[in-house]
Amino acid sequence: MPRTFWKGVISFGLVAIPVKMSTATESRTPAFHFLHKKCLTRPKQVLYCEKDDEYITRADTTHGYEYTDDQYVVFEDADFDKVPVKSAHSIDIQGFVKAEEIDTLYYAGSHYLEPEELGAKPFALLMSVLQKTGLVGVAKVSFARREHLCCLRPSGSIMLLHTLHFHDELLPPDEPPEAPKVSKAELDMASQLVAAMTTTFKPEDYTDEYAAALQEMVQAKLEGIEIKEPELPKMEIEDLMSALKESVAAASKR
Repeated sequence: MPRTFWKGVISFGLVAIPVKMSTATESRTPAFHFLHKKCLTRPKQVLYCEKDDEYITRADTTHGYEYTDDQYVVFEDADFDKVPVKSAHSIDIQGFVKAEEIDTLYYAGSHYLEPEELGAKPFALLMSVLQKTGLVGVAKVSFARREHLCCLRPSGSIMLLHTLHFHDELLPPDEPPEAPKVSKAELDMASQLVAAMTTTFKPEDYTDEYAAALQEMVQAKLEGIEIKEPELPKMEIEDLMSALKESVAAASKR
């Protein structure tokens, strides 16, 4: 069940829409713990202060920003609630753009937005406008001790908030090597393969096979069954056209 972790308003011009935000995703990967190899017990993580030569707990710590070598500005937990930005309690819409203008490289995470009782009508109005125009709202909001660039997008009967990376967070790619030339015959055959494999995206058809295989390995270890390492795929193709033709034939049968 989605967990509400933020409450505030959508700032839409002079309109304020009370909303709450909840998580839209969760990890299903099996959890593993660090163990002491000698006795297979979970070790306790401890904090040690070298200056005072003593072990401490989380309650004995605070936050510090190092402004010069070994010199810190101290922040208490309450200080982070006082950061003077509008987006602390407001999803501040900066403007509206076409969804396709946002490169998928910018997308980071997804959350659900739903209105509080007092915001139901203006929320529905905003949803309707976005559905009618095909636009998304670009906004900023602060949570988890940082400000996020985000976009608001209607999806069916719900509103999604996608967090986006800021432009300066993107790393430039390495300079790609010069692309080898592709013949018309290879391009035509590759196009046939793509056509044969073209389908409709149904997310429920895809499962996390790595997580399932991990669970099988857990059971195998419990039963003392030997686990074999999977074979590595071929790293090179001797005859590209032959491989393409065989792939088209196999895809057509499927």
